[in-house]
This record gives sequence, C-alpha cells and structure tokens, in this order.
Amino acid sequence: MTLRLISAAILGLLGANALAAEATSRPIALHCAHVFDATTGKMRGETTLVIESGRIKSMQAGNVAVEGAESIDTPGMTCLPGLIDSHVHLTGETSPTGYTDQFRWNVADYAIRSTVYARRTLDAGFTTVRNLGDGANASIALRNAINKGVVPGPRIYAAGGAIGTTGGHADDSDGYRADLQGDPDAKDGIINGPDDAWKAVRQHYKDGADLIKIMPSGGVLDESSSVDNAQMTLDEIKAVTAAAHDYGFTVAAHAHGAEAIRRAVLGGVNSIEHGTYMTDEDMKLMKERGTWYVPTIIAGRYVAEKAAVPGYYPAQIAAKALQVGPVIQQTAGRAYKAGVKIAFGTDAGVYPHGQNAKELEYMVEAGMPNAYVLQAATSHAAELLGQSKDLGSLQPGKYADIIAVKGDPLSDIKLMQQVDFVMKDGVVYKQGGNAVDH
Repeated sequence: MTLRLISAAILGLLGANALAAEATSRPIALHCAHVFDATTGKMRGETTLVIESGRIKSMQAGNVAVEGAESIDTPGMTCLPGLIDSHVHLTGETSPTGYTDQFRWNVADYAIRSTVYARRTLDAGFTTVRNLGDGANASIALRNAINKGVVPGPRIYAAGGAIGTTGGHADDSDGYRADLQGDPDAKDGIINGPDDAWKAVRQHYKDGADLIKIMPSGGVLDESSSVDNAQMTLDEIKAVTAAAHDYGFTVAAHAHGAEAIRRAVLGGVNSIEHGTYMTDEDMKLMKERGTWYVPTIIAGRYVAEKAAVPGYYPAQIAAKALQVGPVIQQTAGRAYKAGVKIAFGTDAGVYPHGQNAKELEYMVEAGMPNAYVLQAATSHAAELLGQSKDLGSLQPGKYADIIAVKGDPLSDIKLMQQVDFVMKDGVVYKQGGNAVDH
C-alpha cells in the first residue's frame, strides 16, 4: 500500500475528530518552582518561561507577572525539556497474538492503533521520538498527520522500514512457509550487496523518511535462529552510510553482537541500538569515532519477563529473549563507565507504549546518575538527532516543549513516570495529570 493511501486511511478514519492543535496567539507565562537545566545537569530555582508562537521567548528568575499573557502555574513542580525517546515503534505493540495478527490485520488497522500509541507517548512526557522501523511507511503517515494537527502525538523523526539482508532481522518473511516468503528486495529494504544498499536508501528518500535504520545483526523478535550473528558485510554498511549521508540522513544500527557492532562503527553509523554484547574494544572504537549508544534496557527486561510466560512468544523467540534480556542493563552500565556517549531510547512497542520513562529508572540502576539520565533523554538525544538548535533544553528561541513533574527528579528518578504537565510547540496537552483535548 502506498504512503498516499496510508495517509488517506488515517485521515478518513479520524474524520470529524481531526484536531487542529495550534500554538495560541496569546503569550503564555509558565511559572515553574524549579527548572532542570539540561545543558549543565543542574537544577535552577523558581523561573517564569514566556512562550509565544510555539517557542520560548524568554526566561526570567522568579514568579514574574507578564502583561497580556495567559498564566499557567505548576506549584511545587520541576519543569524539564520535553523528553526524547531515540528508539520507538509507534505502529505496533507487543501482544501474544502479534505473530498471527499480521495475517489478519490490514495496514489501516496498524495505522489507527498508532494514533493511540502516539497519544500515550505524548502524555508520558515524550514530545519527540525517533521511529526506527515500521511496515508500509505507516510511521511516516503518522508523522505527517501529527504535523498537520490531525492527531496529537510527539514530533516524529521516521526511518520508515529497516534495511537488512535476506533472512536477517529486517526480513519480515522469516518463519513464513515457502509459498508466502516471496523474495523481498531493495525496494522492500532487503539488500544483498552495495548496489542494493544505494537503491534501498534512495527509496527511503523517495518515501519521505527522515533517517535510516539498518539491521547488521540478528535480533530477538524475528523467527530466525540467531540473536547476535553478523548479518551485513562491512561493504554493505559503508554503502548504506555513504548513500545516507549523500541524502542528509543519519544511520541507526540495530546490533546485539560484538562483530556486528564493530562493523557498524567502522562503517560510519551514527548510533548503536541495544549493543547487548558490546566488548571493551567496541566501546573504545565507539569513543574514537564519536558513535552514540542507545541501550533500550526496558525492552531487554520486558522480553525476558514475557519469555517466561508460556505461549507469549514462539519458542525460538522466547529462547533468544531469555538469552539477551539479562545482559543489556549490565552492558549499559559498562558503557557509561567507559565514557561512551549515551542517548535515551527504549524500543517502545516491544513493551506497552507510555511506559517509556521506566527506562530512566533502569539506567540509574545500571549506575548512571539521575542528572545524566535526564540529559540522555533531553540534550544528548537532541544532539543525536542533530536538532540541538531547537530541542533538548529550555532556552529562549527553542521549541516550547516543556513537561513538569511533582517534586525533584534529581532526588527520585521514579517521579518521571508520573508526568503532570505536557506542552509541545506551546500547546498544552496535559495539565493537572489529565489529558487536554483540542
């Protein structure tokens, strides 16, 4: 199904309920008891943020009256930049029937559910996400609908479908009987050689993707046998990154195995996702190359938990989940101590959408300070996206993406799982713990 038809499906299904969430023309004076400074990792005192035309116009110390502005108070709360999840899948969600649903559901079924997942994500305080993989470019259609104000949701940077090799983690026909497998090719994101890599990236450009996601290693949730084998050659990875950089794309690499991580870093990717079996040598190479690491601890823990539930996953997948699940958190702690650059990401959809902030707690458990994990989900993630000019911290000129929680998350990171206030682009979507409709 084409991107145009998917967009039409979303718009048609929502019809009269379409939203037109636009920043109010009247300035807003947001009064915060405390403000987290994501550039320094420090907490500032009482501050008034003046918001106009969807951006922060000014910040003043104290509770300042602003003539002509709508006043919003967040008593006793800490205001933070809108959180950024660098690894989500908004067009699907974990389910014990997920592997059979794909033979019953149409693209429109996934598309309409994605609007619910997007709202849950926004209400959880995540105002921006990188969507790293979908089917039929549904996340691109969702991005467009959100940008047009048709549905509420986070700002999406969409990779479209992941790029991988025949039989690899990106090959959705793994596990199908022979007459259903077909022969996915570069247009479908399945490559075999550098020439295919160029075609796949160019197709993503044509489809309207914002970045590229590759699968150079095995993975947990496909029905193949290995979770960590290397599945792309170094030449294939180099071809993807060369093509991607020609078209202004960054490249995120799903990689569990050490050899796949090594090849991906040498091949020039911008980030390693998961990184389960990352070695000390891999970490050293990542530091030398400036490669980001996105751990996704919550996904590892969740799949290991569900693998113990009989019948939740097919047997092959359950075995891989039990293998990987306990390792990711340990690797994340080692990477932090080694000085690898870390950006926040969760693999949302592998666990239920809206629980993203649980990852912050798991990062702290892995040995990272509260301030650092908050920076990972704000200023670090914005840097990975290449959007530090507009996102990642509360500063004049930047988008008015602002959230608030009761209390001090530098003392208790679990407070981030109870977001009370959400503003995106100067529009309030949640206040007093309740969703606000437009």
